Amino acid sequence: MKLFLPLCILALLLTGCGQQQQQIAPGVAEAFAGPARLPIRQDIDTKSAVIATVNHGDRLEVLQRRRRFVKVRTATRVEGWTEDRNLLSLEELEGLKGLSEQSKAAPSQGVATTYETLNVHTEPDRQSPSFLQVKEGEKVDVIGHRVTPRVATRAAAPPPPPPVTKARPKKSKKEKKAGDIPPPPMPIAPKPPADWLELSKLGAPPAPAEAAPESKPVPMDDWSLIRNAAGQSGWVLTRRLFMAIPDEVAQYAEGHRIVSYFNLGDTHDGKTVKPAWLWTTIDRGDQYDFDGIRVFVWSTKHHRYETSYIERNLKGFLPVITGSVPAQRNRSKDSTPTAEKSPGFSIVVEKKDGYRYRRHFAFVENRVRLSGEERIETPGQTAPEPSPTLLASEKVTPPAQDSFYGSLKQRIRRLLGR
Repeated sequence: MKLFLPLCILALLLTGCGQQQQQIAPGVAEAFAGPARLPIRQDIDTKSAVIATVNHGDRLEVLQRRRRFVKVRTATRVEGWTEDRNLLSLEELEGLKGLSEQSKAAPSQGVATTYETLNVHTEPDRQSPSFLQVKEGEKVDVIGHRVTPRVATRAAAPPPPPPVTKARPKKSKKEKKAGDIPPPPMPIAPKPPADWLELSKLGAPPAPAEAAPESKPVPMDDWSLIRNAAGQSGWVLTRRLFMAIPDEVAQYAEGHRIVSYFNLGDTHDGKTVKPAWLWTTIDRGDQYDFDGIRVFVWSTKHHRYETSYIERNLKGFLPVITGSVPAQRNRSKDSTPTAEKSPGFSIVVEKKDGYRYRRHFAFVENRVRLSGEERIETPGQTAPEPSPTLLASEKVTPPAQDSFYGSLKQRIRRLLGR
């Protein structure tokens, strides 16, 4: 009896140690929670009870995988199930942090808002985790744009089962004997017609070519890269955003979507102060960001907005930069370039030769003039990151205006040159 009691105690201790080791078995991999709040369920069923909730970026241990479901362990030793699309790898989490750091210095392409709660994704993909939400009426900066194929939400149908081949019944002995009798001889082939040579020259009519099956267009999604007031960046569906440009200007969009907009300066009309607006718009197309630019200025004579500059049928790419640009040069051939600067903006466009160019426009006294351009890349390459906008303290010298006599002289020269 004295020996039996210690043996029982030892057996219980060993059993408890074995269960504890089984519970804290190491995971096969690590992952991080993607959504802002990720529920961990007891079973695979999505209607199963929630046993724990983790926040975005929390580390999880991966224990097991069943198709698209993953069994994980939280930091509090709670084990449960979630979908694999809700998890991020360490590389994806670091890439998301790097995106936010890079986006902090990116120039804003306009302020946008939403009329309902909007999910912010880690990638421009509907299946990517949503780690942040934009509340109704909250304002965010639009800093990028991308068009990607829409991911199919339904899995492909499984292939049909192979056809079942029935076994042939065995022939009886009587059938075998009947099959041993040779068949009757073939009849004699008929003779060809007398004009078979002429008929052979005509040839058979060509077979009609089979029409190639039409490929179905791939559905695409338009995404915008946004940045909130806290500096967090992510991707949202563009159609859920509304650019916060005033309605008295937005009414002239003519059904086109406003991609970006900028304030170029203020005009004083008595006690009223009205800004001059630059915007980029797009009608259709997914190979570039915008196809037209337009500048609106306030008319002190008619007391309304009027178009100062418009250009269509462009292949433009973000970002658009506002600030100081090279001053407008005189049209004279003898004029030399100067280091003077003028207020204005610059855009990136792709021309017919396949190259991308950065075009600079000067904006002085509510007038827009092209002040220069330079090629920034070769075909097939991406545009380099633009330089940051120059500080407002930089001295801006207005361009020199031609006199009436000088302008008349230039016109006469051009006419004579024709």
